[in-house]
Amino acid sequence: MVVIVDSGATKADWIALDEKGEQLFITQTLGLSPEVLSREVIEERMANNFELAKNSKKVKRLHFYGAGCGTARMRKFLRNIFKSFFPNAKVEVKEDTYAAIYSTTKIGHQGIVCILGTGSNCSYYDGHQLIQKVTSLGYILMDDGSGNFFGRKLIRDYFYHKMPQDLGLMFDKEYNLDADFIKEHLYKRPNPNTYLATFARFIVEHKEHPYCKGVIDKGFQQFVNNHIMQFELATKVPVHFVGSIAYYLREELKAVIERNDLICGVIRQRPIEGLVEFHKETI
Repeated sequence: MVVIVDSGATKADWIALDEKGEQLFITQTLGLSPEVLSREVIEERMANNFELAKNSKKVKRLHFYGAGCGTARMRKFLRNIFKSFFPNAKVEVKEDTYAAIYSTTKIGHQGIVCILGTGSNCSYYDGHQLIQKVTSLGYILMDDGSGNFFGRKLIRDYFYHKMPQDLGLMFDKEYNLDADFIKEHLYKRPNPNTYLATFARFIVEHKEHPYCKGVIDKGFQQFVNNHIMQFELATKVPVHFVGSIAYYLREELKAVIERNDLICGVIRQRPIEGLVEFHKETI
């Protein structure tokens, strides 16, 4: 059994294949980001999943692509957890950028591959290897154009009284905006980045509102300026995207991409489908 995993900060998609590449099961857990979760929490999330617990000893190969796996230390941390949970498996752990690359770009083809989900990332793929210009410092300092980026913007504008009154009333009805409740989630509970990203649904649902249009446009333009334009060949190769923010705001994203004379490539909500096709070739 071969298991392929695409894990963001919010959720993780798992697909198991047999030796012929046929799908055995598909399941989902909460995200398994090693930067914000302890070993105990990660193990608990897997153990609480019926399919994973039942088949843990049957897995021969595990290909894991995850948010928070950009450093060797984090990859080793996760690899040790997986080897314990899947005792008979050969384990490969890579950062989620590779999932985006394998899902959108053919081997040997060049492109810029971006992640716009709970967090954000941007890399250049020269057809063989991954090249990054910006080292991510996480959701507090970076993650331009991501779900937690837009969530943070909405909360700040609401409390600074910069959100239009009509929208503010709807925002107040949609979410618990008690200051103590928000601070509890941001400073005392796990996954504050995921919590912030829950507010991004509001901007998607109200994307036709002039205020939301402006926030979306500025957020995507900031992502282009700070990430995509770092690469000299930015206007010469296709720019691909994966993630819920990119997918649900794809028309707004395309407008910003085209305005900057960039070539818009593939936009996928989830890279897992492309990952399965990629790994079927090696089974």
